[in-house]
Amino acid sequence: MLGEVLVESAERPMEPPVFARTGIRVLASLPTAQTLDLTAEAVASRIISALPEAALVLQAFTPDSPAGNRLADDADALLEAVRTRLPADRLLEETWRAREAGATLVELCVAPGGVIVGEVPAREALSLSPGGRQRMRRPTDSPSRAAMKLEEALVNLPYEPGRGEVCVDLGAAPGGWTQRLVARGARVIAVDPAKLMPELTQQPRVEHVQESAFAYTPEEPVDWLCCDMAWRPLEVAQLLAKWGRRGWATHLVANIKLPMKDKNPLLLRVRHILTEEGGWQGLTMRQLYHDRDEVTVTAHRSL
Repeated sequence: MLGEVLVESAERPMEPPVFARTGIRVLASLPTAQTLDLTAEAVASRIISALPEAALVLQAFTPDSPAGNRLADDADALLEAVRTRLPADRLLEETWRAREAGATLVELCVAPGGVIVGEVPAREALSLSPGGRQRMRRPTDSPSRAAMKLEEALVNLPYEPGRGEVCVDLGAAPGGWTQRLVARGARVIAVDPAKLMPELTQQPRVEHVQESAFAYTPEEPVDWLCCDMAWRPLEVAQLLAKWGRRGWATHLVANIKLPMKDKNPLLLRVRHILTEEGGWQGLTMRQLYHDRDEVTVTAHRSL
């Protein structure tokens, strides 16, 4: 353990940890400026000597704990001190371009016990947000906070629902996910016995099918299968596997609700169901920043 909510491993896991927000290779672990009675500028000089010679996206964060959150101002000051000492041509300002540019993501974790300097190729990063905290704004017209979960899931994918694509939203009511998909230009088949928010029922690109998600069968394959149902996780996994096995959708974004106990054994079963029984490929499974007692899974099928 490096500190509260920080975990160190001697080897890189075969699969990204489901409950990790970010993952970095530690380059250096330094005392804080307060510990050495140094200025942030002096600590910054030590950090710069540990950085790789590559195009960098430089970020700072604190552990997501009460003690860590109190160091937010220190993290900002240290980040600024390091940035001002690096040549401008080494820093990539547009974080969203980091993966396509082949940049290295460098994170400065300012924790109560010291400063941890780490790196990860942007293409392999779990998230491009500092510390993996991808804070999404809740649209003012959103019927629930569920929309933020979908937005966070999509921002980390190399592709997203676009204009003209067809999405099925299982368990859609009251319509948080459907609303965000329509905003991207997609056509949505919203499946739920319950009613949608009134503005969605008047939206020409929304078709509301008032029946159970478990009974619904699409007339033809669709581009995206989306699901955020508050239902028993293994039954939801079996439903998503059926869609994959029958070739009813190309891309998958879904939330799996978690039990109070035995979370990891259940997630292993969900992974087996989706990949071995459903044929979904490239499966990712993570608890995102806006998730609560749930994880978000994404996957695709070969055409």
